[in-house]
Amino acid sequence: MISHPGPRMLVDGRWTRGSGRATRPVENPATGEILTELPVATIEDLDEALDAARRAFPGWRRTSPVERSRVLREGARLIRERAGDVAMVITLELGKPLAESRAEVLLAAEHLEWAAEEARRGYGRVIPARDPDTLQHTVVEPVGVVAAFAPWNAPAVTPSRKIGGALAAGCSMILKPAEETPTAALMMAAALQEAGLPDGVLNVVFGDPPMIGRHLMTSPVVQAVTFTGSTAVGAELHALGAPSMTRMTMELGGHAPVLVLADADVETVARSAVPACYRNSGQVCTSPTRFLVHADVYDRFLTAFVDAVRARKVGDGLADGVQMGPVATERRLQALTEMTADARARGAVVETGGERIGDTGWFFAPTVLTSVPPDSLAGSVEPFGPLKTVTPFDDLDAALAEANRLPFGLASYAWTHDSRAAARIAGELEAGSVALNSWRPSLPETPFGGFHLSGVGTEGGAEGLRGFQRIKYVSRS
Repeated sequence: MISHPGPRMLVDGRWTRGSGRATRPVENPATGEILTELPVATIEDLDEALDAARRAFPGWRRTSPVERSRVLREGARLIRERAGDVAMVITLELGKPLAESRAEVLLAAEHLEWAAEEARRGYGRVIPARDPDTLQHTVVEPVGVVAAFAPWNAPAVTPSRKIGGALAAGCSMILKPAEETPTAALMMAAALQEAGLPDGVLNVVFGDPPMIGRHLMTSPVVQAVTFTGSTAVGAELHALGAPSMTRMTMELGGHAPVLVLADADVETVARSAVPACYRNSGQVCTSPTRFLVHADVYDRFLTAFVDAVRARKVGDGLADGVQMGPVATERRLQALTEMTADARARGAVVETGGERIGDTGWFFAPTVLTSVPPDSLAGSVEPFGPLKTVTPFDDLDAALAEANRLPFGLASYAWTHDSRAAARIAGELEAGSVALNSWRPSLPETPFGGFHLSGVGTEGGAEGLRGFQRIKYVSRS
């Protein structure tokens, strides 16, 4: 197992419980059991982390790209080697099936490996000069200290994107993972320390999220911010960073439409949609949520989809054969219950699910709603849980209008064999990712970001380091 001394913060290469005595519990959402107590950072702890990152930056900036790449690759190797241990803590803290947790850990390692290769490609360019005695070129430099905020729903993958991009670019950083699911990020940090990352380059803190957000966002030490989370919190952080012109990358909420055209293999699409929809109990920012199905095949699709959803086995993620675990928190359970009640009150039909399962843990049945009014909660707010809507459409114009109706644009999907329709959909869907005949909206080698209220900037791909870099123009005569 990757060695780390339990639920502690990492500051300047030291594992510490901080200067305060306050803690907060980490719960198992399948049982309600308290797994551990997490230390809460004080202002003094945050200032120590900021100072550590500030002091570590010049040395890490000067470290060769080859060495930065080596550290990231070795960290990824260690994470792969102990994937089973990291997966176990993800399932305990988040609830999803163990196989899903292991897949996430391996994907996190892949993100670090991709960033390791990108670390070697910080290319500038030569610009032809007007004067033959002048040399003009650009240089790509790390921006400085980065503050990174990661959510609870992807406790390995999201931190790996942020850590990989920032460290590959030559930045030092302070990472605040989610207090609900802290341990995977700590284990990755321990792996990178073991791989040779200098002290202070990566610091990890926990505590009161609003207080930490305010303190880091208003610190003159922080030069860039990367945040994944809700649109509301993202807007608050954006406002805090605006006076200092802090560079920001934000991946925020969505409500992903899925267009199913009349020529699609309807039953195949319906069956393949279920694992994509209910992965991590639907608590994925790119999760397909709003199915828009051509009227000619609507009944066939709905029947096949509901049958496949009803067959989904729900339970503790550590149990054999379980395909969906609980939602992560009681807050999520309450939100889904309210969303379903609101839809019912407005005339929607609950085709399956729509209620809590049992009275232990935060289990909510896989749910499908039809006849959902656009202005209902389910029709306008991201469910972020195992709740999906299915709506018929008559023509592609109407489907595209409905898909683009909301002010979110993170992921979108469409299924068709018609190349003209596919080209139009790809061009007109207002989303950062458009997956045609696929449920894979992002990979380590592809850029990932949202339009409109779904975010600013991108992570991943060849573009993934840009949020952590600045461009300097040099002219020499």
